[in-house]
Amino acid sequence: MTPFVIFKGKMMGTFLKRRMAAVVLVNDTRRLLLQYRDASAPTSPNQWSLPGGGIEPDETAEEAARRELLEETGLQIEGPLAALWHGMLPSISQPGAHNEWYAFVAHTPAHQEDVILGEGQAMVFMLPHEVFTLDLSPSTTYILLLWLASPESLSP
Repeated sequence: MTPFVIFKGKMMGTFLKRRMAAVVLVNDTRRLLLQYRDASAPTSPNQWSLPGGGIEPDETAEEAARRELLEETGLQIEGPLAALWHGMLPSISQPGAHNEWYAFVAHTPAHQEDVILGEGQAMVFMLPHEVFTLDLSPSTTYILLLWLASPESLSP
């Protein structure tokens, strides 16, 4: 199946670089977990992003989101991941290409002391108003704006 994007009202084919999964993880104090990517990150180095990454060929988007969250933070989500958005965003590392994104929302009782840094320079729970003062990756900005506009942002 060829992915498509809409440009000026017309459907156009696009090069699919990678399939990605991300998690908007919200704890019981309404803080969001963000990763500060290190200088050697292949995309968005030294920027803040959501936990997540590439979907392996043999896994679903939700499986990838859970795996990436565990690898990057040491956290496991027991309950369901709520689908927030699925769509295409331009690739930062390869102009003209797009990544297919699956964004999920999950709630956790975890706090900062429960996080084990598995990747990046830092992994920090922050209040939503603090998040938008940071240098966010483009995909993180887009996904968090979708989250803020969703009923999920109002859930405890």
